[in-house]
Amino acid sequence: MGTWRGLRVAFILGSLFMILLIIVYWDDVGGFNLYPLQEPKRASILLRTTAGPSHSTSTSRAQASSSSPVPSTAPSATLSPEEAQGAAEEHTEEERKEKQEQRKETREGEEKERSPPAADDSEQEGRKQRIMDVCSGKDAVEFPGSTRAFEQIPNRELDHLIVDDTHQIIYCYVPKVACTNWKRVMVVLSQSLISPSSGKPYTDPEAVPPDLVHNSSIHLTFAKFWRHYGSLSRHLMALKLQHYTKFLFVRDPFVRLISAFRNKFGRPNEDFYKQFGSVMLHRYGNVSGSLPETAAEAFAAGIKPTFQQFITYLLDPETERESIFNEHWRQVYRLCHPCQVKYDFIGRLENLETDAEHLLKLLEVDHLLRFPSGARNRTAASWERDWFAQIPITMRRELYKLYAPDFELFGYPKPDSTLHQ
Repeated sequence: MGTWRGLRVAFILGSLFMILLIIVYWDDVGGFNLYPLQEPKRASILLRTTAGPSHSTSTSRAQASSSSPVPSTAPSATLSPEEAQGAAEEHTEEERKEKQEQRKETREGEEKERSPPAADDSEQEGRKQRIMDVCSGKDAVEFPGSTRAFEQIPNRELDHLIVDDTHQIIYCYVPKVACTNWKRVMVVLSQSLISPSSGKPYTDPEAVPPDLVHNSSIHLTFAKFWRHYGSLSRHLMALKLQHYTKFLFVRDPFVRLISAFRNKFGRPNEDFYKQFGSVMLHRYGNVSGSLPETAAEAFAAGIKPTFQQFITYLLDPETERESIFNEHWRQVYRLCHPCQVKYDFIGRLENLETDAEHLLKLLEVDHLLRFPSGARNRTAASWERDWFAQIPITMRRELYKLYAPDFELFGYPKPDSTLHQ
C-alpha cells in the first residue's frame, strides 16, 4: 500500500514538473525573434501585418514568428464572431494596402533604373572619368606623385582634407575657389564654432565671420589624425575615404593664379608682402637698398610686385627649394591628391551656384542650410589675355607646363590663345 501511494505521489510530481517545463518552453518560444538580421523596415512591415494594435508586446513578437510550427495564442479567440470577422477584414485590408505600396515602390525603382541620368549626374560622371583617365596615364600626362599610394602621402600634405564625422563628409579646400564659403558651410555642419551672440553653434553659413573660418584650429583635417589617433590614424583615414562623401571645387588654373595675385599683391597685405612680395622685389625688381618695412608704406611709395615678377617667382627653381608653394598658388593635384582620393563630386567655380545646389542635395543637407550667396572673387576668364599680354611667350609656356596636370585632370582647355600670341 505504501509503495502504491509513493508511486502516485511520484507520478503527480513528475506531471507537474513536465507541465512547468512546457510552460517555460512555450514562453521562450513566444519571445524568440526568428528575424534577428531582418532589415528594420522589412521587420516593421512584418509586425504591422501580423499584429493588431491591441496586442501585447509579447504577443506581437510571437505572431511575428508565424512561420514557427508552434501555435500562438490568438487574442481574437476571445472576441465575438462579428468582432473576429471585423478584425480579419481589417487585417486583410492592411495586407492589401501593404502589397499595393510594395508594388508601387518596385515600379518606381524600375522606372528610376530605366530613366536616363540627370544632366548634373552625367556631367559628374564625365569629370570623375577624366580624372581616372589622366591618373591611369591614358592622356600621357606625367606629374610627381601621380602613381604613389595614399599611404605614401606625408601627413603634412593632408592638411586640406576637412572631415565632418556627423554628416560623413570630406571636403578638400582649394584657396581662391570659393573655399571661404565652403569652409563656412563645414563650420555650420560640424557645429565647430559658437556664435557669441547666441552662445550656440552657427546655423547660417553667411553669419559665420569669413576671417574666422581660415583658423585651422576649428577644422578637423586628416593632417591632425596622427595627433588624435596615433597609429590608428591611417586605418581611420582609409575607412572614412571609403564610406564618406568626398568633394572639392576647382577653377581654371591660370585664372586662379590671377585671382591669387590680385588678392595677395594687388593691395597691401602685410603677411604676403613680408614673406613673398619683398622676395620678388629683391630678386626680380631691381630694387636697390632696403625696402619699406610695411606693405602700406611700400604701396604708398608705388613699390609693389608686378604680375611678371610673380610669374618669375613661380618659375624659379629656387622658390621650391626654399619652401613648398604657398597654398594660394600650389597646384590642386598637390593639395587634394585626386589620383589617390576618389572624389564623389567635383564642382567648378564657373558653375558655382548650380554645382553648390546639386552638391547640398547629394549630401542630404539642403534642408539644413543654403550655400552663401554673398559676393565672391569675380576674376573673369576673359581677363586672361590682358593679364598675360606683358608676359613673354616662353614664360607662359613654362607656366603652362607647371600647371598642366590641373588643366588635364579637371578638363580645362589648353589656353592656346595665351600660349601662342
